[in-house]
Amino acid sequence: MVPTAENQGHFDVVIVGGGPGGYAAALYGAAAGLQIALVEKDKVGGTCLHRGCIPAKELLETAHVYRTVTDSAKYGVVSSEPKLDFSTTMARKQEVIDQLFNGLSGLIKSRKITSYAGTGRLGAGRSVTVTGADGSSAEISGDVVILASGSVPRTIPGFEVDGRVVLTSDEVFELTELPARVAVIGGGAIGCEFASMMSDLGSEVTVLEALPQILPGVDKDVVSVILRSFKRRAIDVRTGVRVLGHTPGHTGTTIQLEGSDDLEVDAVIVSVGRKPLSDNLGLDGTGVTVDERGFVVVDQLCRTAAEGVFAIGDLVATPGLAHVGYAEAILVIKQLLGEPAVPVDYGKVAWCIYCHPEVAFVGLSEQAAVDAGYDVVTSKHRWMGNSRALIVGETEGLVKVIAEKGPDGAAGRILGVHMAGPWVTEQLGQGYLAVNWEATVPEVAHLIQPHPSLSENFGETVLSLTGRSLNS
Repeated sequence: MVPTAENQGHFDVVIVGGGPGGYAAALYGAAAGLQIALVEKDKVGGTCLHRGCIPAKELLETAHVYRTVTDSAKYGVVSSEPKLDFSTTMARKQEVIDQLFNGLSGLIKSRKITSYAGTGRLGAGRSVTVTGADGSSAEISGDVVILASGSVPRTIPGFEVDGRVVLTSDEVFELTELPARVAVIGGGAIGCEFASMMSDLGSEVTVLEALPQILPGVDKDVVSVILRSFKRRAIDVRTGVRVLGHTPGHTGTTIQLEGSDDLEVDAVIVSVGRKPLSDNLGLDGTGVTVDERGFVVVDQLCRTAAEGVFAIGDLVATPGLAHVGYAEAILVIKQLLGEPAVPVDYGKVAWCIYCHPEVAFVGLSEQAAVDAGYDVVTSKHRWMGNSRALIVGETEGLVKVIAEKGPDGAAGRILGVHMAGPWVTEQLGQGYLAVNWEATVPEVAHLIQPHPSLSENFGETVLSLTGRSLNS
């Protein structure tokens, strides 16, 4: 189980969990010369690589290719109607995962990080007991311990996961064929990605969301874009609904809804968020505290209440994003090295949702800015007037910029950038820098955008806030 003769050792840092936060801390710390032990019970890469971000985006890319081939005649490329070979799709998904996993494993080995295969439990004196799948155990210790055990999908009462009819994101990526009729319970980022992908590939999709709108927290103008697109593609979005349970049939199941007719589907995807994996970390008596939801309590530097013990990633109540885990990992390692460590500003994190059309945003929405007491001015530009968007045939959506209004009425500091449309997940960089560097509208409007490009739409949106524009 352990690559040491006596299955024991002391390290500068012991990391429990090999997902994005854990492996980032290991790689960053090892690059600085620290002796690192990384404990992982499954495979390094965690949920993101094996059952989350990467396989989801690979399947969404399949949906993109399918849409492109379906619409190719409008470009003068005439082909027969496309047919989905789902087994090939899933095989390619696994090839992508395997290539990234092998690369990550090789990088960990080359950095001389000591890997322990097993479940880690925290003990006194920053010790960690590692128990392997075969029951063998080893005790290691560190000057510092970083807890990064990640999360698992949340479930809801009355929908016990069976891997056949009731699925979470874990089981979706193991499907051998697409169900004809699908209900997605939960209209957040993950739910909308699944709904978009399955609809594009031919499934009949219904989204069931308990809140008044899908994509909670997303700017209302962006949500409107997604709703219109989903409606055009016959995705049935039902908000403000409560699911009561379901009655399995011979092949599918019937969902009972409060105050509404039953819904017959072939599969149910439960997508109601994720919960932290803190139960089996052995935290009792260690000084590490856990809140009522299971999150490990940390301060702004990711320090727990126990001396020398940190927690990062999905284990703490911060945005459940891989890149946030990376940032928290670097934050912790910098502290250990005695370097300046700037806390993560979670209100200015980049968010990307890979449904069709894509969604990307950073900073405050218009409503959030108003609620925070800002006097704001906004600018919106749709893609219909963007030459590159017309060329690639993707004109749904908009770019919206929210800025603080100065005493003279002029637009000042940029508070938020919100996008929906073609490849906006690849375009958010300018908005991210503008918001995080607290840039003003005149400063950003001065920058030159290449032509023809999708990024021109961001530039034009900001330029309009100066009172003058080129194309509007």
